[in-house]
Amino acid sequence: MKETLQKMQAHLGKVRDLMMAGAVLSWDRETYMPQGGAAGRARQLGTLSQMAHELFVSDEVGQWLETLAPYEAEQDFDSDESSLIRVTRRDYERERRVPSELVGELARAASLGQQTWVRARQESDFSIFQPSLEKLVALRIRWAECFDYGESIYDPMLDFFEPGLTTAKVQAIFDEFRPPLVELVAAIAERQGRVDAGCLEGNFSEGAQWELGLEALRLMGFDFECGRQDRSAHPFTTSFSSNDVRITTRVDPRSIASALFSTIHEGGHALYELGVSPALDTTLLGNGASMTIHESQSRLYENVLGRSLPFWRYFYPKLQARFPHFQDVELETFYRAINRVQPSFVRVEADEVTYGLHIILRFELEQALVTGELAVADAPAAWNAKMESYLGLTPPNDTLGVLQDVHWSGGMIGYFPDYLLGSMLSVQLFAKAREGMPDLLSQIEAGRLADLLAWLREKVHTHGRKFTLDEITRRVLGTNLSPQPYLNYLRERYGEIYGLGS
Repeated sequence: MKETLQKMQAHLGKVRDLMMAGAVLSWDRETYMPQGGAAGRARQLGTLSQMAHELFVSDEVGQWLETLAPYEAEQDFDSDESSLIRVTRRDYERERRVPSELVGELARAASLGQQTWVRARQESDFSIFQPSLEKLVALRIRWAECFDYGESIYDPMLDFFEPGLTTAKVQAIFDEFRPPLVELVAAIAERQGRVDAGCLEGNFSEGAQWELGLEALRLMGFDFECGRQDRSAHPFTTSFSSNDVRITTRVDPRSIASALFSTIHEGGHALYELGVSPALDTTLLGNGASMTIHESQSRLYENVLGRSLPFWRYFYPKLQARFPHFQDVELETFYRAINRVQPSFVRVEADEVTYGLHIILRFELEQALVTGELAVADAPAAWNAKMESYLGLTPPNDTLGVLQDVHWSGGMIGYFPDYLLGSMLSVQLFAKAREGMPDLLSQIEAGRLADLLAWLREKVHTHGRKFTLDEITRRVLGTNLSPQPYLNYLRERYGEIYGLGS
């Protein structure tokens, strides 16, 4: 059995190497590749994706998995070996349903789509991106039709990013969450004058903003010997191994919050990837478990920690040292400003309270696109109508509307719900960490974040893809993901800021 397992591991190592080579090319495409390289890069990524898929779904892998079934049953569920067999089987059974040619075609279309999206976003013209999106939606529907998806064709798309997630499950959570969220947004709107965010606007050196972001990453525990930060049109994180994790951000000289919080957000993703056990590095377990869990890490650092008063009691003098603009701004004023609740156009710059409405909007639009209820050509108008309905705003152009997110250009339909689910999980994880570390807030106020990172690494990061969302939450929290703790957290933080109890 050991020999069979070793053969399978060696084979899967080649699959992973091809996948990581594709990740390097994708990172380069979004950071340094000249525009003229788009067609060649799409071809290369399509070839690598198709080769990796063909290698993975080979009959040999199926035979090895069948042979190893008794051995898997004898091992402890938590063991690396048992987990590798179990997760490989889950992936194999899914990928065997999809033709390798379709995988390659999707990769090519996504690579070209991303480049087209960048140009459309720069020119604020959806018509430039529309043909690419039409092709990507059609390809993703073809991909979903490879599965027995039951109630909704959207289900396989959700499951791809979060195994076991269904449209019905997401809908139930969002239906529970939305009414009290809308009430909270309305209550805060009545007290809007209590918070002034004017101090966040000005003309802030891009170089100083960049250095401040690097300082935040170092404080978080990001290892620059094993990672780096670059610029891209839309911030993202990618991992090539547990010793090579890249993040990107974008800098707006008019706003000091944009780059800083996107850097902290992506830093949370990066810490997760850097914390995966080295023993899993060359296996299919060597990345984060799922996108909900991934987003729980980024949202925890960005918001639960990064927008907290204890964090800024330590970090604010460092910001003031780089930006004299803030020398005369009180900490309390700054803290309230970065937590101002104000409906806005851009999801990645939205406050915590209204952020959920941005996600629900996308969840609904994605379903409409893949069921055929909404034509791609009508997406901008549908987007604007939902923005007006949910946030009381009508985007003045496509860049601030339907073109603001990179995800659809990469065929990543089904990802968006994980941002809100991850936000919910982030609060539950932080609360659990505080139970084990009663002085955690004092540590944060002193600029000591190592114990928090060590706790997250032990409970979440080190396991890579060994466990599903439900398995992680039961192991760490002793319960399941729930919107209620997140609602309580929002009410407490923003109730205090806006004086809702007074």
